[in-house]
Amino acid sequence: MSWARQIHIKSPAELQIMREAGRINATVHATVKELLKPGVSTADLNAAAEEVLRKHGCVSPFKGYGHPPFPTSITVSINQELVHGIPSKSRKLKNGDIVSIDCGTVFNGFVADSAFTAGVGEISREAQKLLQVTENALNAGIQVMRVGNRTGDVSAAIQNYVESHGFYVTREYTGHGVGRQMHEGPQVPNYGKPGTGMLLKAGMTIAIEPMVLVGTAETRVLPDQWTVVSADGSLTAHFEHSVAVTEGEPLILTVP
Repeated sequence: MSWARQIHIKSPAELQIMREAGRINATVHATVKELLKPGVSTADLNAAAEEVLRKHGCVSPFKGYGHPPFPTSITVSINQELVHGIPSKSRKLKNGDIVSIDCGTVFNGFVADSAFTAGVGEISREAQKLLQVTENALNAGIQVMRVGNRTGDVSAAIQNYVESHGFYVTREYTGHGVGRQMHEGPQVPNYGKPGTGMLLKAGMTIAIEPMVLVGTAETRVLPDQWTVVSADGSLTAHFEHSVAVTEGEPLILTVP
């Protein structure tokens, strides 16, 4: 994965563009979420997302990214797949699955990036708890994205919430700055120590993304060179928002 490591402070005008990119990204998510039903292929989900992006004159930064180039506009990761699942016509959703959708939107030169995990039909109690804990961990991280705090405060908030509920955070994959590039500085791991890391300043924009596993923090990559799965085959979940640090409350960019 290539990173633009520089940290770019966004102007108010740039934040307005990113906010619009985030609204479009939220529309993609809402459209895909409505389709999470048994029998729907993951390629169908990608096609629906691309239709929304086309309607708004946008593209996804995911498509063509990396080596080998990622082939689709969204990632669809099911059950033990943590991130970077590749949509296909042959992969169909089943009752009881939990599905993580990650999408980015490029609008007027700026990127919005967010993800959610949801169930298909009736899901297990364990899966329900996993989804709730992961989303709550995201919110815990967002709440400490304030001027004067550090990236380690965000990381620690996520880690402490997840581990207090008996789950694990990935050590290999992190949150990241976002803006003109999908991956900018700083990196924000899902584990860390309070009071460490980069000082947060107004105008920073960071994609916070807890990636949570039921049975282990360990992962492995499938032969497609993209799909990341839990090493023990246990369930996983992923929630993400692009968030701006302001002089006041954190500004979540990727909401409707």
